[in-house]
Amino acid sequence: MDTLIESILSFKQSFFTLLVFGLIFYLAKILLDRQASGKTDWGIIKSIVLFSIVLVGVIALILALPMPQDIRGQITSLIGIVISAVLALSSATFMGNALGGIMLRTINNFKPGDFIQVNDFFGRITERGLFHTEIQTENRDLTTLPNLYLATNPVKVTRASGTFISGVVSLGYDVNRSKIEKSLLKAAEMAGLQDAFVRVTELGDFSVVYKVYGLVKEIKTVLSAQSRLNAFLLDALHEDGIEIVSPSFMNQKQVGDAIFIPKKVRKSEETSQSDAPDSLIFDKAEEAETIEKRKETLESVDLKIKEFEEKLKASTTEEEKASITKKIDKWKEIKEKMSTKLNEQVIDISTKK
Repeated sequence: MDTLIESILSFKQSFFTLLVFGLIFYLAKILLDRQASGKTDWGIIKSIVLFSIVLVGVIALILALPMPQDIRGQITSLIGIVISAVLALSSATFMGNALGGIMLRTINNFKPGDFIQVNDFFGRITERGLFHTEIQTENRDLTTLPNLYLATNPVKVTRASGTFISGVVSLGYDVNRSKIEKSLLKAAEMAGLQDAFVRVTELGDFSVVYKVYGLVKEIKTVLSAQSRLNAFLLDALHEDGIEIVSPSFMNQKQVGDAIFIPKKVRKSEETSQSDAPDSLIFDKAEEAETIEKRKETLESVDLKIKEFEEKLKASTTEEEKASITKKIDKWKEIKEKMSTKLNEQVIDISTKK
């Protein structure tokens, strides 16, 4: 009986260590679950923190167990070797993405909802995390780019104030340049572009390459605007009697003096170019942009509350204090409603795939 009691007492320190770290793990999990609700990359951070607590707890439990010193030393050495190997293999990429994310947030040259292009990747940003950035492509698919990739490659950001799009055609030397330029400018005007201009970019062996540019103010419809420009280039050139075929064009059948310009269709048969596909393609990016704007509005509400609190401290009469307090309560109520709505949106977009 005495031996059993001594054995139980020898494990007293181990039980206490297990209890303490179990409690720490439980409390940390509850706190991190609240913090991670709807936030990008917080799931990874939560896993890292909880794993670290478990790892420290296991080491502390081994040190607290009643065992010979040499066996304890061998076990802790083995754990140290395993941890060192894991960190050596994974820390370069892991830390590289984290530092890349910090650098991108410091530069802050793009935000959710913006159009970006990195090498062959083009789309609108839907998420910005510590380790990755997610974009929605023109096929409506979601692509995850590591922050290290963004930090080490040129990132082209479409300006919110507008961007120039272009259409390219190659036409023969037999067509007058002035006539072509007028047609291209007419096409840009028909497409609704502003400040249009034409450049002659190449004098080839068989044809001349023309490029027409136009400013799109509403960047959310940039894909539709590009499609409209190409469509109206066809229409404008054909209306002006200009064939869009180079002098090297060949056809095996005998066509004689046929001109390759399609007949003009009636107005009722024409198809309209709609901007609707853009909102369907970039639906998640649109929501991400709305969330970002709500965050900015919430920050302005915070500043407003602080401004009234400063006025409250400086006020001298009870009537003035009561009036300012009423305004503060009103703005705090607005802030609470906005915060609730924002959290709902963040949770919704984080679960959307």
